Amino acid sequence: MLDTFLATLTPMMVMLVCLLIGFMLRKSKVVPENSASVMSKLEVYVFLPAQILYTFITSCTLESIIVQYPVIFYGTLGTAAAILLGFLISRVFSQNRDERQIYQYALTFANTGFLGMSVVPQIMGEEGMYTYMLFLLPVNLALYGWGINTLVPAAHRKKQSVFKRILNPTIVAMACGIILGLLGAKTWLPEFMLTTTKNLAGCMGPVAMVLTGFVVGGYHIPSLLKNKRVYAASALRLFLIPMLLVGLLWCAGAGTVTLQVAMFAFATALGLNTVVIPAAYDADTTTGASMALISHVLSVISIPVLYALLRLLE
Repeated sequence: MLDTFLATLTPMMVMLVCLLIGFMLRKSKVVPENSASVMSKLEVYVFLPAQILYTFITSCTLESIIVQYPVIFYGTLGTAAAILLGFLISRVFSQNRDERQIYQYALTFANTGFLGMSVVPQIMGEEGMYTYMLFLLPVNLALYGWGINTLVPAAHRKKQSVFKRILNPTIVAMACGIILGLLGAKTWLPEFMLTTTKNLAGCMGPVAMVLTGFVVGGYHIPSLLKNKRVYAASALRLFLIPMLLVGLLWCAGAGTVTLQVAMFAFATALGLNTVVIPAAYDADTTTGASMALISHVLSVISIPVLYALLRLLE
């Protein structure tokens, strides 16, 4: 168990160091204030799609989908349960509708993209990463089809078709990656294309954590650490909720690898959407920034602990 904990702790410490680098860059004002916007766009439009494309192109085949289709079912079951838990528990945290929606999103969706996709391949390898992405198919559909919209303040919320909300780089990259993988693109694409995609994918994790630190660095840190409700939400997000959801999938008959990717999908820290989306509407972003800071720091220990415990089930 100790060996598993230490092996998982290493990539988490790498992510923490990158977060601290971003924090120091913001505080020292070495780079421009708009660097967060630039890094965010690189993540969304280049690095994250590259990671998704490379994984599906190199791993997705008809045979693998036939073998692993239950993973998508378990992902759907886990996502439905997460939405229900987020809806029920968020009522305890705030009576203000907009703030309650932030807690609801935070308790439903973890940082499955930037943090999860950075850590999983380092711990579970490329095969584990492929299984993780299959598990995330229903998670991402729920996140973009419904979740993101909950962060928009009620006064600014407009009706928009689900199709428009899910038509984003992440979903498009998944669709293209699956098609290219089924067409056997890894055998006929030029080697330099695969190498370029792989190298761009390698930038995703470090840049995502630098971005997180940079965003958090723009706030008065002591004020972010005073919100006791955020500590409670982080404990639920990082420990209790993933344990409940993984337990549910175990009872439903999920295999060991599926349980492991489910743990990473539901136990990673809070992402930056709780900051970025409200900020676009001039709403209060303090709660979201507090969640991002506290949960990312605590996840350095919580993820290795949960993964080590889960490996004991093997």
